[in-house]
Amino acid sequence: MTHVNVRLTTRYTVVDNRLLQHRELSLTAIGLAGHIQSLPTGARVDIKSLTGRFPEGEVRIAAALRELETHGYLSRTRERLPNGRVVSRTVSYNRPTGAEEGREVTPPPPPVPRPDQRHPPAPAAPRPPKPPLPEPTRSTPDPQHTAATTLLLSRLHHDDPRLLLPEREVRRLAPAVDAWLERGASPEAVRRTLTSCLPAEPLHHPAGLLAHRLTEYLPPPPPPAPPRPLPFQDCDGCDRPFRAAEPGRCRDCRTHRPLQRTA
Repeated sequence: MTHVNVRLTTRYTVVDNRLLQHRELSLTAIGLAGHIQSLPTGARVDIKSLTGRFPEGEVRIAAALRELETHGYLSRTRERLPNGRVVSRTVSYNRPTGAEEGREVTPPPPPVPRPDQRHPPAPAAPRPPKPPLPEPTRSTPDPQHTAATTLLLSRLHHDDPRLLLPEREVRRLAPAVDAWLERGASPEAVRRTLTSCLPAEPLHHPAGLLAHRLTEYLPPPPPPAPPRPLPFQDCDGCDRPFRAAEPGRCRDCRTHRPLQRTA
């Protein structure tokens, strides 16, 4: 035997294999149980209704109903209505119940919470604030540096058209470029840092990318200049040159030769 199965999404019924492969039920009982389980609640499943639906006679259908009742797939009770009429109440079970266990429908298991509901998600850690843009250390702006930084930022779109900056962004980024120039970087070095190895995808915020590079790649400040040596002075005692801030006597004359005063 080979199965040719088509995935069903509508008009289907889930039937337990223990019913379909039951060794003590007749084929008529198994087929009748599957039919009953496919019916909606409130459908008529009395012997006359089933006889009118299937070619089997009342005897075979009544025997099949008794089989299902014996094995716990069906329960039938008789009730008297207020008008005096007696009717049968039928309950179908997709999982068999014992004849001695009563005829209550097994309650469904409690819903299993989804993984995201078992433990509440931890609150997201706040993002650290962005570091401020570098600024030059001098208090008064240098007109030459200001002109150079403005020209450099306004011409970046010559290297990449995506780097065309509005005027307000040029003014915002200019002090950071000025800080680079103050630390000894050349305008060409700043330009290469800002325009090289740009991402291939579209730049939605080019000024933010430039601000990140100006902050993260800021070069270190230059080392302090070595102190200038003191100027040479002529010794008043021996006329030898020596280094000192002001004219006077060398160390040897101050130590071994006391100053002779003239009257």
